[in-house]
Amino acid sequence: MMNYIEMIENELWSYLPTDEITEESTEKCLLHSMRYSLEAGGKRVRPTLVLLFAKLLGADEEKALPFACAIEMIHTYSLIHDDLPCMDDDDLRRGKPSNHKVFGEDTALLAGDALLTLAFSTALSQKAVSLVGAQKALKCARILADLSGAKGMVGGQVIDLQSEGKKVPAETVKQMYLKKTGALIKASCMMGAVVGSNCEKDILLAEQYGEDLGLAFQIKDDILDITSSEEELGKPIGSDESNEKSTYVSIYGIEKCREMVEEYTEKAINALSQFEGDISALRDIALKMSERKN
Repeated sequence: MMNYIEMIENELWSYLPTDEITEESTEKCLLHSMRYSLEAGGKRVRPTLVLLFAKLLGADEEKALPFACAIEMIHTYSLIHDDLPCMDDDDLRRGKPSNHKVFGEDTALLAGDALLTLAFSTALSQKAVSLVGAQKALKCARILADLSGAKGMVGGQVIDLQSEGKKVPAETVKQMYLKKTGALIKASCMMGAVVGSNCEKDILLAEQYGEDLGLAFQIKDDILDITSSEEELGKPIGSDESNEKSTYVSIYGIEKCREMVEEYTEKAINALSQFEGDISALRDIALKMSERKN
C-alpha cells in the first residue's frame, strides 16, 4: 500500500504549478496554501481505491493515476473548507494547524476553490485522455462532478450544517453520511471501475462497495470523535457534541454503532465477492478502516 501512496504523491506534485512559484509571483501564497494541505498526509484512501479497482478490473494502475489525484484534490479542498470558522471551525487537521490558521480565511477559501477546479483540469488533462481515451476520461469527470456537488458531498455538508442544534431523524443522518463522506468514496471506486473495464455491472458493484464502505467509515469517525484523543486523531475531539450535531452515536449509542460498522463492512466485502479477480487488497482496506484508531 505504501507504494501506492508514493505513486499518488509523486503524481500529485506533477499537476501542481509549483515551478511557477517565485518570490515575484502574485499568487505565491495561494500555491503554497494548496500544497500545504495536499502535503498534510493522510491515508490517501480515496485515490488508493481508484487504483485498486482499476487493477482489479485489468488496467495498469498508472492509467488511473490522474483520476486518483483528482479525487484527492477534491477531498483536500473539502477538508480546507470544512475547517473554516463558518463550517466546523477547527484549528487542527492531521496534527497540524488548519489551512486558515496558517494562511488566513481568505486564502484558505481560495485554495479550496483552486484545488476543486484543478481536479477537473487533471481528470480531463491531455495525459488522462491519452492514458484511457476521451470517453472514459469524460465518464470519470462526470462521476466526479455528480458526486462532489449538490447531489453528493456538498449536499451532505448542507445537511450537516442545517442539522446543528437539532434532533434530526436517523434517515436524515444517513443521507448526510451517504453524501458528505460516502459520495467521494463511492466516486473513487466507480472511477477505478470505469478505467478498469467500463462495464456497467462492474461500476454498479464498485458503487455498492463504496457506499457501504462510506457508511462504515463515517460511523467509525463518529465513534472515534468520542473515544479517541486529539493526539491520535490529529484534530479536536468531541466536535460533534460541541456543535450539537445529531450522529448515529447520539441516536443509537456506541455499542450499536460498533455493530453497524461491522455490518456495513461485511456488506462492502460481500459486494467484492462478485468480482472474479483478486479482491484481497480491497477487502483489507474495508477491514482496516473498520478497525482504525484515527
